[in-house]
Amino acid sequence: MKTNTLAGLAPIVLGMPLVLGVGPVSARAPDAGTQVGAEAGLHASGRTVTQLATGWRFRKASDLDTSADPSSSDFDASAWAEVAVPHTWNRIGTYEAAAGVPGARNRELDDYRGVGWYRLELPARALAPGRRAWLEFDAASRTADVWLNGVHLGRHEGGFSRFRFEATAALRAEGPNVLTVKVDNTDPAPGNATANTLPLAGDFFVQGGIYRPVRLIETADAHFAMRDFGGPGVYAQTSAITDDQARIEVLARLSSARADGAKAALELELRDRAGKLVARERRALELAAGEGQEVRAALDVADPHLWQGVEDPYLYTLVARLRDGAGGVLDTLEQDFGIRQFAIDPDKGFLINGTPVRLQGVGLHQDTMAHGWALTRADVARQIDTIRDMGANTVRLTHYQHGQPVHELADKYGLVVWDEIALVTAWSLDAEAGPAPAGIVANARQQLTEMIRQNYNHASVAVWGVANEVDFGPSRPEFLGRGNSADPADPTPLVEELVSLAQAEDPLRAPTLATCCEGTGMPKVPEVADAVPVSAGNRYFGWYYGKPAFVGGHFDTLHAARPDQPQAISEYGAGAAFSIHTDNPQGGPHDMGGRDQPEEYASWVHEQTWPELAKRPYLWGRWLWNSFDFATVTRKEGDSTDINTKGLVSYDGAIRKDAFYYYRAQWSDAPTVHVTGRRYRQRAYPVTDVRVYSNAPSVTLRVNGEELGEQGDCPNRVCVWPGVRLASGANRIEATGHFADAAGGAQDVTDAIEWQLDAARAHAFFIDAGALVAAPGYGSDAFFKGGDAGTADTPRRGRPPLRAEIAPADQRDALARFRKGDFAYHLPLTPGHYRVTLRFIEPEVAPGERRFDVSANAAKVLRDLDIAAEAGGTNRLLARSFEVDVAGEGLDLAFAPSAGTTTPEALVSTIEVERAR
Repeated sequence: MKTNTLAGLAPIVLGMPLVLGVGPVSARAPDAGTQVGAEAGLHASGRTVTQLATGWRFRKASDLDTSADPSSSDFDASAWAEVAVPHTWNRIGTYEAAAGVPGARNRELDDYRGVGWYRLELPARALAPGRRAWLEFDAASRTADVWLNGVHLGRHEGGFSRFRFEATAALRAEGPNVLTVKVDNTDPAPGNATANTLPLAGDFFVQGGIYRPVRLIETADAHFAMRDFGGPGVYAQTSAITDDQARIEVLARLSSARADGAKAALELELRDRAGKLVARERRALELAAGEGQEVRAALDVADPHLWQGVEDPYLYTLVARLRDGAGGVLDTLEQDFGIRQFAIDPDKGFLINGTPVRLQGVGLHQDTMAHGWALTRADVARQIDTIRDMGANTVRLTHYQHGQPVHELADKYGLVVWDEIALVTAWSLDAEAGPAPAGIVANARQQLTEMIRQNYNHASVAVWGVANEVDFGPSRPEFLGRGNSADPADPTPLVEELVSLAQAEDPLRAPTLATCCEGTGMPKVPEVADAVPVSAGNRYFGWYYGKPAFVGGHFDTLHAARPDQPQAISEYGAGAAFSIHTDNPQGGPHDMGGRDQPEEYASWVHEQTWPELAKRPYLWGRWLWNSFDFATVTRKEGDSTDINTKGLVSYDGAIRKDAFYYYRAQWSDAPTVHVTGRRYRQRAYPVTDVRVYSNAPSVTLRVNGEELGEQGDCPNRVCVWPGVRLASGANRIEATGHFADAAGGAQDVTDAIEWQLDAARAHAFFIDAGALVAAPGYGSDAFFKGGDAGTADTPRRGRPPLRAEIAPADQRDALARFRKGDFAYHLPLTPGHYRVTLRFIEPEVAPGERRFDVSANAAKVLRDLDIAAEAGGTNRLLARSFEVDVAGEGLDLAFAPSAGTTTPEALVSTIEVERAR
């Protein structure tokens, strides 16, 4: 029998699998869109729940007359806007029209960060003797002050967790009850009202508002604890599993306003999916007055049906009842409950009930283009449906605590969840990044405790994330609030404190964090990974540094350095614009902070990265970044503003990028055939590769009705037909995957797209050499062999480059990039007579220092070319033309440095080849 105990577990031993339990029971909440009448009768559960969804009034503080107090019960808010809760006033992020994102049209933006006021009138409510009233908020950002009838009920700091205030004394039995809520999403700054409220930094926008549901809850004066950090008050875990039995241990925290010694009983039931009772326990007790009474019990389940992730996410229903001495129901909670145990092993990776499971999934932010953070249950369901359609089996809920709907769906569908708090990048507002101030430490501890108690009930939750990227050191990007210290304080003590708290709250789930920088070459990086029992890293090889294929060796190094610590990759990926494209993802440098973020480059990064991750079974999880584009006010890149473009799906959820289908072909059993490049409709070249992502045993390609062959067992599930020639005008590209259906018969799945080729391009090549994204009139760099891309501009990390002055100015963009070195081009021209025009600039050296030859089909056409001498200086255009006859093999252009040159690199900025007659 595998055994765990509810409390007092031995410390986690590194090098051994970590056995993780299942968590607390929670009350079932009505759907966020359900409005329960204020006069609703007492539920059989012992609680009355009234959803406070409609009838709210809202106004920003910036629009208020400050002479009156909005928290006063007699304040007139009739002129305020009427809103429904969930609600946020913020709308962030937009795409250019060329991106074609439907949700971006006619979009009003609002990046207001400050105070917002909400008012709601409730009918009079008389509480019966022995009854109590509570206001429950699933979240309000960043901070919330709550008044009822002018009585301040309390303040909550933290924008992501459920909180409750007792309203019994303030509730009026006559006349309306006026509920007032002040929320504040001001950016933290020294001395302001949100200075101690995490997150202090981050590449996402902290939206304001009461953006999750609100309820008025009436309970008996003895109930499952309502003052338990927003938790349900009943907590359960699978402590042991054998082949024929499982034990579920339960802890109930009680609260009572009754006299000491009142008789009561705790009843527990477990029912299967059909409602059949499979286990029951009753524990007699005496109620103690006040908060914090704990009662423990256990359920033994014969022949348990285990929760096995996406393979079999079986859920029971766990019911907890508190009865008084006469048998009357005081309180009832019920919750879907999965019997399962998790383990994380440094060599085998992640295990569910002893079976290794390769976790492969995505990061997720809690926003949509239409509703911001005020997600409906339907919004969340659509996001999860999209993630499941990709074939993911895990979700990292970043970078803060997410709401209950996504956890409930993860339980239902078997998605393994990483939860984390909003300790992101910074732990101090001090520019020198000193030790975390006491107020920020307290807020981190509060957010962690709330997250664990509120979500411990979910079978899907595997780990508690205590921090994200707190290890930048002095290399923190400026848009994240870069400090000035060359020797910043080490965040390890804060991380260790949070790890200890997480282990005390929940000994059966591992605390973890996501590091940014260890082993990436950044200077003076504090190594915080040792502070957690299981580690993970955000690693952007191929985007911010290095090459994508380096990622495997990087994690091998970490695994070797800490062989007893499980390792995972918590983020990887690349930005991808919808309307920006390249003909060759290796044709030139991408711009991590600017415009040059073609969709094809991101696909290439994923194609190169995933095989490295897939073949390393010791990785306990693999989460790409990100499932959807999301809002941030730190970026202007690709074809968007205030959007992080690393999502595989558009911010509105309407458009799936090519890379989405790469993972669908890798992860999903659903038949997948996807021709890439559907948004690159106007093609630059008459010859191109056709790429198809597919999990089919074989795929057939047709172009304009002509079959170009069948490919089977495509490497990396990427089928490539090289050198496909396009016709003038419209070109239909059609790929058909050949599958077997469930009955063993044949099943064909077809995907088709259309490309356009201008007649003037049918026998011409206009190449912007060294460019990943071409200047107007050209195609990006392609058809080359050897050499390196270069630029006359000055690159800047995370920001657009400083542009060089080049004459003539109207050709600046095409001339600024170039290919340099000893290199050649092979252009697949049809036979004929062609005119070739080459354009050059000299970006850096004096006359005489760079000289090179140019050959066409092995015949030298330019000798000892000295750009600086012939153009009259640097960054000035030099153009040379010649004509050439091309036979059936196409045209080879070779660029080779002259013997004895000081700068042994040829270069060219543009190549233009078109029929001369």
